[in-house]
This record gives sequence, C-alpha cells and structure tokens, in this order.
Amino acid sequence: MNLANDLKLPVFRQIGETADAMDREVYVVGGYVRDIFLQRTSSDIDFVTVGSGIELAEKVAERLHRRKHLSVYANYGTAQVKSGDLELEFVGARRESYHRESRNPIVEDGTLEDDQKRRDFTINAMAICLNKDRYGELVDPFNGILDLHNRIIRTPLDPDVTFSDDPLRMMRAIRFATQLDFEILPETFEAIRRNRERIGIITKERINDELAKIIRSPKPSKGFILLDKAGLLELIFPTLCELKGVEIMEGKGHKDNFYHTLQVLDNLAEKSDNEWLRWAALLHDIGKPRTKRYDEKIGWTFHNHNFIGEKMIPKLFKQMKLPLNEKMKYVSKLVGLHMRPQSVGEEGVSDSGVRRLITDAGEELEDLMLLAEADITSKNPAKVKRQLEGFSKLRERMTQIHNADELRKWKAPVDGNEIMDFFEISPSSVIGQIKEAVKEAVLEGEIPYEHDAAWQYILKISPTFGLIAPEGKTPPLHMTEIASQ
Repeated sequence: MNLANDLKLPVFRQIGETADAMDREVYVVGGYVRDIFLQRTSSDIDFVTVGSGIELAEKVAERLHRRKHLSVYANYGTAQVKSGDLELEFVGARRESYHRESRNPIVEDGTLEDDQKRRDFTINAMAICLNKDRYGELVDPFNGILDLHNRIIRTPLDPDVTFSDDPLRMMRAIRFATQLDFEILPETFEAIRRNRERIGIITKERINDELAKIIRSPKPSKGFILLDKAGLLELIFPTLCELKGVEIMEGKGHKDNFYHTLQVLDNLAEKSDNEWLRWAALLHDIGKPRTKRYDEKIGWTFHNHNFIGEKMIPKLFKQMKLPLNEKMKYVSKLVGLHMRPQSVGEEGVSDSGVRRLITDAGEELEDLMLLAEADITSKNPAKVKRQLEGFSKLRERMTQIHNADELRKWKAPVDGNEIMDFFEISPSSVIGQIKEAVKEAVLEGEIPYEHDAAWQYILKISPTFGLIAPEGKTPPLHMTEIASQ
C-alpha cells in the first residue's frame, strides 16, 4: 500500500530528501500514521531513522532554517524540531530490553523491524517510508491496518512481555480503547489483568497523564469500567472504588454510586470539555461511603456527603499528585456545592435562596449548574421531569435577580477600613461579623446591594455589636452603587 497522497505536508518530502542525502532510511511512524486511517489530524509527528536520530534532526533543522528551534535530548537519543505548528520528533531505530524493577529500557541501535517490535500496539507500529525510491510505502508487519479496521487494540508481541516490561502500556491500552472506542483483544486484556500489580513501578504523574486523557475522552466511563475490570482501578484510585456496590437493609437498597458517578461524568462530557469540571463530576460523591447510614423510616441516607467530599479533595489531590492549586480549589468548591441547585429548586426558587447560590458559586455558577444537571440519573421519568423543571425555573430566576452579575463577583459594599475609621476601632472579629450581617441583609433582600444602603444598615445594627457612632460624625456616604465602583 502506498500512502504518498496522504503525506500532503511539504516537510515529509524535505525530511526524505535530507535523509537521502545522508544515505539514511527514514520513516514517519506511530500516531500520525494511525491517524491517517482514522482521518484525524495531528501536529505531533514522530520519525524513525536507521542511525542517529539526533544527526538527522540537526540536518533537518538546518534545511528548514529552524536551528533555534532544535531541542536535543542526548540521554534518550532523541531530538525535536519545531516548525510552525508542527513538532517533529526524531529517534534512531532501536531495540530495547528491560530490568523487572524499572520501566526504563536498556537501548541499543536496531533496525526498523526492531523498532516496530518495541511499539506498544499494532495500530501504533505502522511506518511510512519517506525515502525517494519508496516514498509513501506502508510498512505494517503486524497488520495494524487490519486491527484499525476491526477496531482492535492488541500488542505486536507477547502481551505479558509488553506489559511487564512497561506497565504504563496497560493504562495506554485502556486509554486508546476509550478515546477511539475500540475493543481490547480478550487475550490482551487478560494479560493486563495478570500484570496489573506491575503498575506499582509507574509514577503517579505518568498515571495521571493517562487518567486525564481518559477523562477528556468522548465517553470517559468506558475507560474507568475497563480499569475496574482489569483490577487496575483499585491500585491507582482506591477512593473511587469505595463507591462500588449496593447494600440492602430490610429490603431497601441504594443505587451503586460508582456507576451513578460514571453516568454523571458521561452526562457532563456531552455538555462540556472542561477537564477539571469533569474531575468534579468524577469526585462529586466521594463523601458518600463515609456518610452512608440506614434509617428505618426513610431508608439509606448520605447526609452532608457533599461537605465531607469537599474536605477530602485536598488530601486526595496530594496523594495522587494532582495539582495543589486553583484547579484543586475549583474541584473542591464544586464538590461542596453540587447539591445546592437542587435544594434551591426544591425550595420553590426563593429570591434569597437564588442570591445565596449566586454569591456562593461566584464565577463557577454555570459550571455548577452543568454539574447539577448532569447529576440527574434517575430511571424514574416523573422525577427527572420534576428536577429538570426545577433547574429550568432556577435558571430563569437567576437571570431576573437584580444585580446578579455583581453578586457573582461579590465584594463587601462597605470596606472594613471604612468601618474601623468611622467607629475609631482597631482590627477585630467584630469587623467580619458586621460585614457578614450586611451580606445576610443583602441576600435576604432587606437592603439593596449598595454602599450607602449598607452604611445605613450598619448604623442601625452597630449597637448590637457594642459600637456607638462618634457624636457629630457621619459615615462616608457617596450615593454610589457597588455595581459602579
């Protein structure tokens, strides 16, 4: 099979000509070749040459006038050339052998066949020659093109050897099956099960990379179900496994919160490609195992599981070596709030409830609503209809609330320094208490969200905090709404 017509980028000819001038074989390999058949585009292109990949990269960079964009990784025998939006990776053909306690191989120079044998899956082991006399020729010793047609994931060689040598390939198999909606060959999947304990030598960071790609997939539940069936999930994500199972008391059972969670994740994936919102969906119920109780009158309860889950997030992120930054705070916040839209809707969408939801959710309000709507997984049509109607009314009321946009960016209408200056007091807990009282008054609709109205309210309540306005002194009123500040 010749694929010359599929190599439309000029850089392929240029690299082939450069290799010919060096009397070298060169091939485009891996994901780019696979994606030609899947009709997917990619800006990352891998090249294998029989000889030094670094030497070829240096010549290519020179020819493309990209010497400043050449990166050499001598320890790995690889180099990268950036050309516009393209990232061109070069490596010499090699054979590999492994020590059992490490996934880092012993590398030796090899042939193209050696290089294809070391690839993880047949669909990634295809190569296209770029030399002039064979330009566009497909080299496919393991029938990767047939596996693409049959939508199959399998290894070029013995899967037990492949997965034992580099256990990360077990995660990659499941990730590719999820991303591409392929099936893992039964013999290959059984090898994953047999070698699952080997995942222990892989760093959490590398595991997280694969988890993130599964989460970003069109239907991420497939990946987590495969991880569970393979026995990998309990090793890399035990907190999620704790959601599994149904317990029955007096004939009453609760839903399997593991599969409920995966349905929520899929529901959300249909609406948003925000990776960290998807993480919030995956983790929204992690507090349930710790809060599960059976009540003879009402059955199973999970009271405050959202708040317990919120508190679990920082420790979980630290254990899994996920980012301990704004992304963690974002996920934690949404987990803590994920029940609020439903409770506000059930209360009949009162103005005060809506205002509180807006201020508490802040900039994450729309993401919170998407999560809450994705959380509807009941098989009872009447219940689903009722919940969706409640959310619809809630959304409508949120657009009608006065100063809704300003409430989302909540800022105290009176600054603490103003309060201290006026009452001539030092910093103390009383300042925070007064500001909180003002906030409550705004949210309850007692006063408008305005600076001057807030001051009038402070003067009214100050005696309850033991504060007396200095005689003859007036607060700094300026008749300006906080919205225009």
